[in-house]
Amino acid sequence: MTEDAPDAIERDRDETGRARNARPRDRFGRPLPFGSPGVARIPDDLNLSPEQTLEYAQRLLDDGLAFFAHEVLEAAWKNGPFAERMLWQGLAQYAVGLTHIQRGNPKGARTLLERAVHRLEAFGPAPYDIDSPGLTAHARRILAALAGDEAIPEIDLRPRLRIR
Repeated sequence: MTEDAPDAIERDRDETGRARNARPRDRFGRPLPFGSPGVARIPDDLNLSPEQTLEYAQRLLDDGLAFFAHEVLEAAWKNGPFAERMLWQGLAQYAVGLTHIQRGNPKGARTLLERAVHRLEAFGPAPYDIDSPGLTAHARRILAALAGDEAIPEIDLRPRLRIR
């Protein structure tokens, strides 16, 4: 704490002074108390090829870890070529939409899945065998189920990112 702001909470910072959150997280990405066992964090400096990104994110989705898949996809969005930013942002938002379903937040899920659909459709045909048409159709089915206040089966939270 500082003298200027005695009630301020000290935040974890990296070597450049940027805020980082070192708290462990549960399988849905929610912060846990310090010292709690949690799911292994995705490194802040993750920089993979598009193929490696998709494989890693798919493994996480298959394991029911949509929040962590979002972090992998977000790294590709931030580190990839500018021309592909909308694609990777849409995929990251898709994973966050699934995370909101896992957390029991249908309103947040609708918002993020709608944004994901918009970005994936606006991007057009996707490289790396990404199944944009399949993902947008899947998101629309989930959105319809959410609008009807229907339960989303766990299997629907594990979409295939690429064409089989």
